Amino acid sequence: METLLLHRHHLRIDRYYNTFKALITEKRAFLDHAKGNFLKFQQILETIPDLVPSAIDLDSPAITIGETWDLTPEEHRFLHDRLQQFCPWRKGPFRVFGIEIDSEWQSWMKWDRLKSHIGSLKGRKILDIGSSNGYYMFKMAADNPLMVLGLEPQSTFYFQYLTLQKFLKQDRVFCLPIPHDQLPRMDNYFDTVFCMGVLYHRKSPVQMLKDICDSMRPGGELVLENLIMDTKQNMCLFPRDRYAKMRNVFFIPDLLVMESWLLRAGFTDIRCVDVTRTSLEEQRKTPWIQTESLKDFLDPHDPDKTVEGYPAPVRAIFMATAT
Repeated sequence: METLLLHRHHLRIDRYYNTFKALITEKRAFLDHAKGNFLKFQQILETIPDLVPSAIDLDSPAITIGETWDLTPEEHRFLHDRLQQFCPWRKGPFRVFGIEIDSEWQSWMKWDRLKSHIGSLKGRKILDIGSSNGYYMFKMAADNPLMVLGLEPQSTFYFQYLTLQKFLKQDRVFCLPIPHDQLPRMDNYFDTVFCMGVLYHRKSPVQMLKDICDSMRPGGELVLENLIMDTKQNMCLFPRDRYAKMRNVFFIPDLLVMESWLLRAGFTDIRCVDVTRTSLEEQRKTPWIQTESLKDFLDPHDPDKTVEGYPAPVRAIFMATAT
């Protein structure tokens, strides 16, 4: 299983190698004695054969792995059943041997909004914080980076990634089942960091941004996507309990607050390249999530508000340069 293989050849982190080796050994032992959902999903993954796709397309909106005719009807039915056992599929879509995984998020829409603003990823060392099932990492892989390292602590999404990687075999893409605060200190290492849909879950967002800045080489590029308040009043929303039914949402900054956070964390050349209200086209319930989605999070009588009465979700993409 691909799981935790990280090679000097790809990472070129000789001064961090022993630290990484210790972390990987720890996580390998954890997976070897997995419990709960990690054990359940690992057992499902182990039943999926090493199917070989006739073609791979990382550039289309739906990442495409193989074609229907690569499999027998029995193999196709078996794989469809196994993929459904990994629900909910939040990021995507994917087309896996003709099986259309209609994810909750139409993630290609966000990728289209940001891809023209980022620098070339060729030959770069990339970190993707909260990488989910790897949709964006596989998009990055199409640009031939030196390596992409994802961090995804949620068992469902981590094993979705392992399943897709079982077929894609992208040898420059890796993922560790850890949150960002468990990543060893790696000063001045990454060329590009993606942090999308994560910061509002952190109780100390400025500290997280500072840690990210410290991990980047001077001149490195940060791609930050976050919930925001669409104002410039230098104010921040701190939900009393939940926001859009999410309990773990802490600070939602307005545009000026986000700029201030980035400045205090050590970034320069800060620019907001996109502000988009989340639409029912981009985030919606599908048979592949079996849970509530955006429509259920909004006030049925006033879609400009969440069910709690806060402004409906708006997301912004910021670019910034590490110092």
